[in-house]
Amino acid sequence: MLAGHGFQVLRFFIPFFFVLFPAFAQAPAPLPVREIAPGLYAYQGAIALMDQANEGAIANIGFIIGDDSVAVIDTGGSVVEGQKLLSAIREITAKPIRYVINTHEHPDHVFGNAAFDATSITFVGHRNLPRALAQRGDFYLSAFAKIIGDDLIKQVKIIPPTLLVAPGKEMRLDLGHRTLVLRAWPAMHTDCDLTVFDEQSATLFTGDLVFLQHVPVVDGSIKGWLAAMDDLAAIPAKRAVPGHGQIGIEWPQALAGERAYLTKLTKDLRGLIAKGADVSEAAQEAGQSEAKNWQLFEDYNPRNATAGFAELEWE
Repeated sequence: MLAGHGFQVLRFFIPFFFVLFPAFAQAPAPLPVREIAPGLYAYQGAIALMDQANEGAIANIGFIIGDDSVAVIDTGGSVVEGQKLLSAIREITAKPIRYVINTHEHPDHVFGNAAFDATSITFVGHRNLPRALAQRGDFYLSAFAKIIGDDLIKQVKIIPPTLLVAPGKEMRLDLGHRTLVLRAWPAMHTDCDLTVFDEQSATLFTGDLVFLQHVPVVDGSIKGWLAAMDDLAAIPAKRAVPGHGQIGIEWPQALAGERAYLTKLTKDLRGLIAKGADVSEAAQEAGQSEAKNWQLFEDYNPRNATAGFAELEWE
């Protein structure tokens, strides 16, 4: 009887032990990040749609270590991925994490935020990001529960940034003898895109303003994206971490494929509009000559064509 009672007490006590002494709890396996410049690490996500098997880990995310602190750039597509990113950071440095920078609103970049939800950490983003998350957050949670499953989605918290960068402006964050230059962009991939430029290593985290392998996704303005391409290319980076695809790619060469795709899609859409085609025809025909150059083309190109058609038909 006593032995059985002792076992029940132990079973009750163990979960509280790990709450009180979290260092003894088993941390998740670290995300396999790669150091692409001194003190700058990135994880290359899968070229895939988010699902339960990949735990939403389809976007490129990373972190930068200064003399005093760490900044995280995007947290991934689930809290599990965010926790693995945190484990990777802690495997490399014990310096405090001061900032989590979200490059835009999409779930594959922000669903891991809860892994970093602490009073000592400031969330940073485009001035439009809080509004975007407020408008779409509940929809994302509901829609992606069906995509990545209840077990992954129930941990997700929609956490808006409190340190905001105004469109067309720059903000400088000091990590200790290491300065990050954040720039908020006009409507392009979304209407809340932010880039992060590490001056020390001349490395640019582009968020989804740059896609490689994965076909670009238009959720903002195709005209705005093309119009700002030269300004994006003018950032004095040597290498880039795109939102999707090969990390550490030379800059600005990384923009070439995306620019060609968006230019061709726009040209096709304008031609179809001039002929009096409707949006369903545009979804089937526009941009098709680019299909061989991109993965996930059939998943996203019809949506891009539909969004572009709606924008361009009112020119």
